Amino acid sequence: MSDLHTMGSDNSLYLDIRDDQWPLVYDDKYNVSFLGLERFHLFDAKKWRNIIEYLKNAELITDECLVKPHEAKKSDLLVVHTKKYLRSLKWSTKVAMIAEVPVVACLPNMLVQYAYLRPMRLQTGGSILAGKLALERGWSINVGGGFHHCSGDKGGGFCPYADITLLIQFLIMNRLIQNAMIVDLDAHQGNGYERDFLGVPEVYIMDMYNRNIYPKDKEAKQAIRRKVELNNKVEDLEYMLKLRQNLKAALNEFKPDILVYNAGTDILDSDPLGFMRISEVGIIKRDEFVFEICKEHHIPIVMLTSGGYLRKTARIIADSIINLHSKGLISPKKQKKGLFSPKKLKSKE
Repeated sequence: MSDLHTMGSDNSLYLDIRDDQWPLVYDDKYNVSFLGLERFHLFDAKKWRNIIEYLKNAELITDECLVKPHEAKKSDLLVVHTKKYLRSLKWSTKVAMIAEVPVVACLPNMLVQYAYLRPMRLQTGGSILAGKLALERGWSINVGGGFHHCSGDKGGGFCPYADITLLIQFLIMNRLIQNAMIVDLDAHQGNGYERDFLGVPEVYIMDMYNRNIYPKDKEAKQAIRRKVELNNKVEDLEYMLKLRQNLKAALNEFKPDILVYNAGTDILDSDPLGFMRISEVGIIKRDEFVFEICKEHHIPIVMLTSGGYLRKTARIIADSIINLHSKGLISPKKQKKGLFSPKKLKSKE
């Protein structure tokens, strides 16, 4: 399909899970701690833990339900990333630019690796695993990931690893899928994976974002097959109308083997970086619609939590997952055998 991968991987990221586990991927080591320095960043460095705590408090899940991923190793990352880029992360100044926390430049790289890059590699391993689990169960959620500003040779916008590109590339390398659709509903353009998939017809990209904010990457926009550019202060009604029209049209144009849903919550009203005005209910209804249309079309869906820079977004994501369960759109039960089976997809060749 493409020449993205430069090295093989031993597939240790592809775990088998028990029947009683949910395809809900999370490890407490996802959370970032820089000796308290994370408080100087807009991002809630404990967002992922807070989502899980809300779900447990609501008695939807227990720790035993969750799937713990393995950390993406160098050989895994080299499937997409260049050696030069991975080497550059050994410089704290480079990581500080990507994480947008200037003080990180002053820290020993060993600490930066342990406190920031290791959690990000674990979340990347979680995204790759979630891709496999979505095929087996019909859906999966990585309570993390969605680093959509990172490409194979460049990080940025808090995104050090190209987990979306890796998720898809791993599935293609293992002949589990032949094509994929990315639906990116984060407030920002997903320029990282767009650069990776420029000129790759097997990956259909629908990106719906605020045209007035970072990254404004014109070259990357060429990879978008269905581009929905929004303005500042867009509200629920306009947002949902455009989402419904465009996602229905996208699925009429292209039938994917899997849909990768980048579900950023930075579209929320008062988010300091998204500049949009979507309500909490609007986000929950957005997620419900995406899962609903995938279920209608029998398309496995993998959701990544991506951006969202207010403390309250963790509760909104948890409320959305609870809503998906109450509407019967996600369930710990296995799908009927064969419906989303990787064996069925292999047989297309």
